[in-house]
Formats: sequence, C-alpha cells, structure tokens
Amino acid sequence: MYSSADTHLLLCIIKDFNKVEAILTGFLDLGITGATVIDSRGMGEIISEDIPVFAGLRSFFPRGNLHTYIILSVVKHIQIADAFSLIREICGDLCEPGTGIVFTLPVTKVYGLAQGL
Repeated sequence: MYSSADTHLLLCIIKDFNKVEAILTGFLDLGITGATVIDSRGMGEIISEDIPVFAGLRSFFPRGNLHTYIILSVVKHIQIADAFSLIREICGDLCEPGTGIVFTLPVTKVYGLAQGL
C-alpha cells in the first residue's frame, strides 16, 4: 500500500482521440508513465440515441464526435500544473461545450502502484 497526501487522480475527459494520443505522449515527457484510457459515451449521446422519448432534446447537447475518452492517471501533486498546462496546450481552454473537462481528486491510499510513482 502506498499512502500520500502528495498523490492525486488526474481525470481528463476529451472528445478528440487525436488529442488523447498527444496528451499521452506529452505525459511521458512529463514523467507520467501510467495512464488508462476508457472509451465511453456522454449523457447527450445516450439520451438522444438510446431513449427515443428524449430524441427531441438532441439540440441541447453538443454534437460532433460521439466518442468520449477518459484518461485516468495517478500523479504526484508537483506534476499537476505541468499536466494541466500540457492539456491546455493541446486542447485549448476547453470552454466550448462538448470539448472536454480536466480535474483532479486527492488519493489517500493506493494499492498496486510502484513506490516511485
């Protein structure tokens, strides 16, 4: 078990797979060597495609690439600013609806992670 107030879960929810590849490559340059990418679907896609009653609400949800990619990585606190800067450089400010979101959560205990992170 690894326990540290210095450890965070970095979550990046990105719509453009080309940007995901660039982020992962950039993470390596920053020393972030472990990440998991999950291919998922957003709320707007599910509601408008899978629940016919809500099909009329399609215009309220951003369209475009239907896939959403979630990048998960356990990082040290000192890596967060550089990771956010890299993501902004690749993705822009993510202010447009449907482009993505990035945030961190504190991690109090980790099993199965190398001590050096």
